[in-house]
Amino acid sequence: MFIEKIKIKNFKCFENWFEVKFNAGVNIIVGNNEAGKSTLLEAIHLCLTGMLSGKYLRNDLSPYLFNRDVERRYLESIARGEPLAPPEIQIELFLGGDNDVLEDLRGDKNSEKNAKARGLLFSIEFDKKYDGPYTELLKTKEISSIPLEFYHVQWWEFSRQPAMARNIPVKSALIDSTSTRVQSGSDMYISRIVREFLDEKERVAISQAHRKLKDAFKVDGNVDAINKRLAEAAKISRKNVSISVDMSSHNAWENSLMTYIDEVPFHFIGKGEQCIVKTRLALSSKKNSEATVLLIEEPENHLSHSKLNQLISDISSDNSGKQVIITTHSSFVANKLGLEHLILLREARVTQIKDLDASDFFHKLPGYDTLRLVLSQKSILVEGDADELVVQRAYMDANGGRLPIDDEIDVISVGLSFLRFLELAKALKIPVVVATDNDGNPAALEKKYADYKNIGHIKICYDPDVDKGDLIISGKPFNYNTLEPKLVKSNSVDTFNKLFGTDHALDDLHRYMKRNKTECALAIFSAKTKITYPKYILDAIAI
Repeated sequence: MFIEKIKIKNFKCFENWFEVKFNAGVNIIVGNNEAGKSTLLEAIHLCLTGMLSGKYLRNDLSPYLFNRDVERRYLESIARGEPLAPPEIQIELFLGGDNDVLEDLRGDKNSEKNAKARGLLFSIEFDKKYDGPYTELLKTKEISSIPLEFYHVQWWEFSRQPAMARNIPVKSALIDSTSTRVQSGSDMYISRIVREFLDEKERVAISQAHRKLKDAFKVDGNVDAINKRLAEAAKISRKNVSISVDMSSHNAWENSLMTYIDEVPFHFIGKGEQCIVKTRLALSSKKNSEATVLLIEEPENHLSHSKLNQLISDISSDNSGKQVIITTHSSFVANKLGLEHLILLREARVTQIKDLDASDFFHKLPGYDTLRLVLSQKSILVEGDADELVVQRAYMDANGGRLPIDDEIDVISVGLSFLRFLELAKALKIPVVVATDNDGNPAALEKKYADYKNIGHIKICYDPDVDKGDLIISGKPFNYNTLEPKLVKSNSVDTFNKLFGTDHALDDLHRYMKRNKTECALAIFSAKTKITYPKYILDAIAI
């Protein structure tokens, strides 16, 4: 069993209807800050558990759950005397998989009116029994926020039966390494997942052992002496007062359950190790009668590179058929788990990558900064560090000293992997410029980038002129068609001798710049005086 798709209406950053389809296995959610990644995981968990931030939402409503633009339009309509209907939040989960187990959830209580769908609906909506008081309140025009006192929470199966957490066959495990929710000294999630390993017979045995602890605590000599003193202290109460272990409910032991790792309380171990332990426990659950959707929030937080690799390997190789939905800003995580699972969130819109040729390349070489491209507003792709420095300085000279990143333009060094990054840019419609050498063969470049020639958001920049000379270095003809000789051509030998503090003739300058590419580029980047740039560089920065 797994989540086929989610539909969200008016919840936090998602205005009106927002929809995402999921793979049955691994799903990687990426996006800039405030794009809605965390909200998406919260919505899934809320619809499966009724809980948000560790609390049952039914008892903890807030106007900040509603999309701010929706709330603003609602309040403005009241001020105009033309009130819109009170806004509502809806979250729908469409489930797929085992037909028999999910059959009870089949019905048409969903926005699509699809009677064949199986799933759950969680809503926060106006309660019509308050029509009278609400109408009177509208007359005053004194509503400054959504009147939650007239709202209620509704949780339904698509079959139109009320939903209850214990009857939902799909369970969610939300793992956020950035926070630890502790109740009575025990991490709420780790305690719950350990309890879920126990069958009914084991749960009864632990409950009985806990009751014996209470009895032993009560008859302890020190406790008995304290209770006698409390009973004698009439100022406290006219009735008998004593202290004991909480046994107020049949499952009181669950609230005092403490998990230890190597005899250290779980909440005292490192955040990174907590994330790994939680994830492995969720992955190793043997309760086959219930499917687990593993929701992981930015696992790269608090983890070293080797630990992150270890965790991602666990997720990718041993997820035991569980569905994994993971948010990340890490290219390593995205590449390692496979870019074919990538779901990109941009301004509450979603784009998915399927059947990407470059996916295998990035998976085998996960060090590539693919998410720098994926998360950028615009990008300039260059071959190496020297090119990156020169392009950065050219942009600064043309834009009042601002770096490209100040204008949300990322200059990315991609080696010789231009085509693989362009495939990503094409699929995601990311504005991208390639600034590259012609290496003496413009026709080869035309052929290489032919598939991207007429794509509006992709631009290929290179010098169409082929330059020649007589210089030989190490028995090979010098390449006059790379960045450094093009820079010399656009300026003069004297310009660079002054900039580098050298006294070279033309050929010696070419040799010097070839041997010291990065140092020369750094000198250009840091120079107080400006130089003239080849036209293809100027075209590239005019993104």
